[in-house]
Amino acid sequence: MTTDLLTLFDADEATMRKHVAEALSGADDGELFIEHAQAEALSFDNGRLKGGSFNTEQGFGLRAVAGEAVGYAHAGDLSVAALKRAADAVGAVTRGYSGSYAAAPQGTNKKFYGDQNPIGQPSFEEKVKVLQDIDAYLRGKNDKVRQVTASVAASWQVVDILRADGHRVRDIRPMTRINISVMVGEGDRQESGSYGHGGRIGFGDFVAEGSWQYGADEALRQALVNLEAIDAPAGTMDVVLGSGWPGVMLHEAVGHGLEGDFNRKKTSAFSGLLGQMVAAPGVTVVDDGTIDNRRGSITIDDEGTPSGYNVLIENGKLVGYMQDRQNARLMGMAPTGNGRRQGYAHVPMPRMTNTYMLGGDKTPEEIIASVKKGIYAVSFGGGQVDITSGKFVFGCTEAYLIENGKVGAPIKGAMLIGNGPDAMKRVSMIGNDMKLDTGIGNCGKAGQWVPVGVGQPHLRMDQITVGGTQT
Repeated sequence: MTTDLLTLFDADEATMRKHVAEALSGADDGELFIEHAQAEALSFDNGRLKGGSFNTEQGFGLRAVAGEAVGYAHAGDLSVAALKRAADAVGAVTRGYSGSYAAAPQGTNKKFYGDQNPIGQPSFEEKVKVLQDIDAYLRGKNDKVRQVTASVAASWQVVDILRADGHRVRDIRPMTRINISVMVGEGDRQESGSYGHGGRIGFGDFVAEGSWQYGADEALRQALVNLEAIDAPAGTMDVVLGSGWPGVMLHEAVGHGLEGDFNRKKTSAFSGLLGQMVAAPGVTVVDDGTIDNRRGSITIDDEGTPSGYNVLIENGKLVGYMQDRQNARLMGMAPTGNGRRQGYAHVPMPRMTNTYMLGGDKTPEEIIASVKKGIYAVSFGGGQVDITSGKFVFGCTEAYLIENGKVGAPIKGAMLIGNGPDAMKRVSMIGNDMKLDTGIGNCGKAGQWVPVGVGQPHLRMDQITVGGTQT
């Protein structure tokens, strides 16, 4: 498979450049986005191979931007005829409009992951054996195990971006992931635990026995903890959040509200607050797409802008938004490398990469010891957030009581309820153990899904509303 996607069209490069320049004449911005993507997945459930898939797709998207208007057309047919039809469609936004085409993104030579294609490496048989070994290992480790589900997935995406000014950039993006879920039971009660790991790397780390054993042990540990859990209390209390994956709450409750489009349209709870205190002193939040091999990292975004390390909240003050090119231009700001799209059939928009809070100066032990009565939330499952109001609800998949500064009994059914900007002002202690998640995040927005990373240190948040199941 060639990685020079422009050669897949039935015309030479000079002709393609001419067609793109003509299609975007009069526009403020826009590009031809070409994609070739491969994906495979295998799942193992109840002692047998349950499913397997392999998909290949390719196509292009042509975008013309005129002020606030966007014309977009896409096709799975890489031909000049299809490109001309797309040009006719997107030209609707530039008829009678005379824009000044924006300058091309300034490129760099930095790459944050390799080009290797993980599809088919290792072989189908080797991947199935790993899944079988995980199943056998967990069933042999504890007689309370009732169900084991394990899966591996990989993707390989090549993108080629050509602008009307002739600027052209390319990126090759590998991705792999392994998920393990365990159901344990005792009598009529059943509880589950899970663990996932992934990144822009090959499968080598996953098929190593020590690597998957750690994940299997973690999934089993969480399931057994939940099997002993008591009903969660309800009320307003101090909450300690663990490091790593609990940063998903920061991602949802704060991160989306700092994306440029919501702020330009004034539909975010953070709209108009640039330069103001929106979090407690000491709270610094960044979006960083430049971390080597991370799930949310991108060498360039899907408009061709290099990824960046972008400070959003600094010592409690709102100092920046995540921007694509269109919203940045309309807001008089610089693009930040956050213009992302799910694939060639989708328009780019401001999206997060790896979003996390920087560490502070407290140890996790100090933070827990400071709480007389509260909740220690170690891991989260699903949640809901309203971007306009900032209100959120998150369910805990592993949590404990804190009593007199000590971690107590595990609890089930705990829900954290609050408002993003308000919750950030309730941060009273910040741990020195900032950690990123294990590489499992997916983010949805406007029907599009992209891989992301989250992270944070241990945090104490004062007087958070907890929804529980205790009667």
